[in-house]
Amino acid sequence: MSGQPMPCSPGEVGSLFLFEKLSPEQLGRLCAEGRVERFEPGPVYTEGDPATCFYTMIEGTVVLSRRVGGDDVEVSRTSQRGVYAGAMQAYLGDRVPQVYNNSMRVTEPTRFFVLPAESFAAVMQEWFPMAAHLLEGLFFGSKNTQRAIGQRERLLALGSLSAGLTHELNNPAAAAVRATSTLRERVAKMRHKLGVIASGAYDPEALARLIEIQERTAERVAKAPVLSPLEASDREDTLTDWLDDHDIAEGWRIAPTFVQAGLDVDWLEQVAAAVDEEILPGAVGWLNYTVETELLMDEIEDSTTRISHLVDAAKQYSQLDRAPYRVVDVHELLDSTLVMLSGKIGQRIQVVKDYDRTLPPVPAYPAELNQVWTNLIDNAVFAMNGDGGGGTLTVRTARDGDRVLVEFRDTGPGVPPDIRGRIFDPFFTTKPVGEGTGLGLDISWRIVVNKHHGSLQVESVPGDTRFQVLLPLTAPEPETAPETETTEEPV
Repeated sequence: MSGQPMPCSPGEVGSLFLFEKLSPEQLGRLCAEGRVERFEPGPVYTEGDPATCFYTMIEGTVVLSRRVGGDDVEVSRTSQRGVYAGAMQAYLGDRVPQVYNNSMRVTEPTRFFVLPAESFAAVMQEWFPMAAHLLEGLFFGSKNTQRAIGQRERLLALGSLSAGLTHELNNPAAAAVRATSTLRERVAKMRHKLGVIASGAYDPEALARLIEIQERTAERVAKAPVLSPLEASDREDTLTDWLDDHDIAEGWRIAPTFVQAGLDVDWLEQVAAAVDEEILPGAVGWLNYTVETELLMDEIEDSTTRISHLVDAAKQYSQLDRAPYRVVDVHELLDSTLVMLSGKIGQRIQVVKDYDRTLPPVPAYPAELNQVWTNLIDNAVFAMNGDGGGGTLTVRTARDGDRVLVEFRDTGPGVPPDIRGRIFDPFFTTKPVGEGTGLGLDISWRIVVNKHHGSLQVESVPGDTRFQVLLPLTAPEPETAPETETTEEPV
């Protein structure tokens, strides 16, 4: 909006700290190209509009605010004479979007010296060429630095995830290899037994009964009940005694396998009744190979299924085959991130999931939300491990009006009050040198607030720190233009 034009005095303009070193000729040019305007309480300019003017306050009170989601958040309020705002990047020309990066309003009648953006850019280039070059280098240099360190932050997270995923994959893969090797041995022994059978050691009727028992045995293995250690031990003792009583060699070795398969004394009695006494040991040995083969195949299936689930979790985490913006179930994202970070979380930290499964899906960038979960979980794990190791990480979801709450609670030492207001600042970190870049929470804040129009906040006391992400259940169309990452305050 426009203010009320007023006379421009070079002497008054020169009394402002920004212009106090200028010559009378320079002050005269400023008054010739600029103007003094008086604004009544209300808005002066709006964030996102073309940046046409550079404002320096002569007297009054200004308030700067930033658009966060659907709200205007006040970032600065001052009555200091000489503060400035507006088209502060005009000297960079069309290399950056020339729009206001905040909104400014006044709370009382306020006078500004107003300089058009083109004039501000011209005097900067003519009067202060070295300063303009330095500021230009600082602006673009900080952008490049932030981008490079942001990439390093992602690489550090990727390294942690790779180590955890490798650890998780190693166990089922090794189990599958061991089971396959053992299975090869058991199948070789079964081929040997088959040769014995083919030699005529069993009459056809006994062989038919034995094969029928073998089929029923395989079915029982698939339905074996889960026993407590005490129940399993008692049943093993009973089976060992039965095998010893029937002169079955190495009964102590066979019994645990039979118990694991859900076989008991009643089943062994059926086997004894089906075959002659002299061939009972051979029949039991042959059925033992059957049981072991079934158990080994179950182990291989469990191991490969676990590997498949881990790969699916990695796929879900990275969202490689998904659209960048879609409606998602936050619980799927949380679960995949927890799986990916399980190696880093370790055994000393207990993970508690307190999910509200009735929550509807939310529109989001899933891969980027996974990065937020990664950063917040990583910080929680670091805090608890730094406090002697161990603790509880609680991941909670709930509905908060028209938003979804995702909360990460840890039992670490907490965030001290004197730094709580700085933790979302770029490059601020409490981690030792080399262990953090200070961009994890800054990146998380930008993803949640700027990209998802949500909010990210922290509540902390020793033993109870909670990072809370609030995401709207409805959101505008995803933005395609790159976001301006600069922040401005009146200086």
